[in-house]
Amino acid sequence: MNIKNNILETIGNTPLIKLNKITQDLPGTILAKVDYFNPGNSIKDRMAIKMIEVAEQEGKLKPGGTIIECTSGNTGMGLALAAIVKGYKCIFTTTDKQSKEKIDILKAVGAEVIVCPTNVGPEDPNSYYSVARRLAREIPNSFHANQYDNLANRLAHYESTGPEIWEQTDGKITHLVCTAGTGGTVTGTAKFLKEKNPNIQIWAIDVYGSLLTKYFRTGEIDMTEVHPYISEGFGEDFVPENFDMSVIDHFEQVTDKDGAIMARRIAKEEGLFCGYSSGSCLQGLFQLKQKLKKDDVVVCVFHDHGSRYIGKIYNDQWMMERGFLEVKTLKDILSSRGSKQKLISVGPDNTVSDAVALMRKYEIEHIPVIQSNEIIGSISENGLFQKLFSNPEIKESSVMDVIENAYPMVDFHTPVEKISALIHKENGAVLAKDETGSIHIVTKYDILQALAK
Repeated sequence: MNIKNNILETIGNTPLIKLNKITQDLPGTILAKVDYFNPGNSIKDRMAIKMIEVAEQEGKLKPGGTIIECTSGNTGMGLALAAIVKGYKCIFTTTDKQSKEKIDILKAVGAEVIVCPTNVGPEDPNSYYSVARRLAREIPNSFHANQYDNLANRLAHYESTGPEIWEQTDGKITHLVCTAGTGGTVTGTAKFLKEKNPNIQIWAIDVYGSLLTKYFRTGEIDMTEVHPYISEGFGEDFVPENFDMSVIDHFEQVTDKDGAIMARRIAKEEGLFCGYSSGSCLQGLFQLKQKLKKDDVVVCVFHDHGSRYIGKIYNDQWMMERGFLEVKTLKDILSSRGSKQKLISVGPDNTVSDAVALMRKYEIEHIPVIQSNEIIGSISENGLFQKLFSNPEIKESSVMDVIENAYPMVDFHTPVEKISALIHKENGAVLAKDETGSIHIVTKYDILQALAK
């Protein structure tokens, strides 16, 4: 029977997938090494199991021990899977900028997670690096994996990621593009590929706010380069020992915004639901497109899965709050409807049955109540449902017996994010007057429709 003995045997041998639509204007053949096909949905599974195997061989990790690590989420997932199979406990430290999904996933696979502040230096006692080191000193029979300085990290990619890419491209790869964080993936993969063909170009992608790019270019650790950034899983405020800058040919920095937008494009245009670093990786390649030639074979490493970022880069509200999506206004939303829609309203003397009939006819959920051209309140499908459910006889009552608060009136040029904040469970719509005095209504559905265009 063709079976795997446990989940760890499914790590590696991930597919190399050609990008088509999104890269159609780039010279060369652009391929994605899609490592979210690993069981933990990220490339970090490779180095996690390698670090554990080496620690076991060296006697640093003993039966029943506790694995301790500072992680942005993905390394923790790989370590947790290995711990389940091998019988270890896990305690992970992470930062408060990481997505809630990552933290919840780590807890789901049995790990204890300690959240530490992001905006402190690596040597600060409250940093997630320092807390992990302290726990490793205090907890008996524990092993601090230390992915940043543990050279088993880059060894994993030298032994697996590099050989896979070489074989999958029949040795025709000309460029490797990879985000740089701990240095393990880019260094280990590059070392193998450079041994096969020293002409292969290795392009490391960094984020603004990280000091790695300046260090690569000058050899100087300049802390003035360091500032908070939103991108996850790459960039550093120190230089991990896993880096060997001699095998890297170029560093390119990408903004938080551009990486996030590119990740969303990859999902929509290629059907690859990738994480933040994947978007940044491809964005970095776009910024370097003038260096490409038509016969080049470029491999971009797509590290992890988009499910880790549902509450962030794949959440319109989160993106708008940070200025990552084009700001639309209420006027844009109304324009996106196409033909003008007449405002459907009721008067205070109409019956509940009249309102329900209008809702059914026009397939709407929210209706303003107007008296003498003044908005005096509203009624909603949800509100009527609750009242009719408890008292069916109310359908013959007047609208005034079930009236709810009036919807807020906003300016025609109000940005979408402010409108979104006004629409919630207790208030299902906003109203606005145009230059002619006509009143228009906008609901959550209208906003979603406009953003999807």
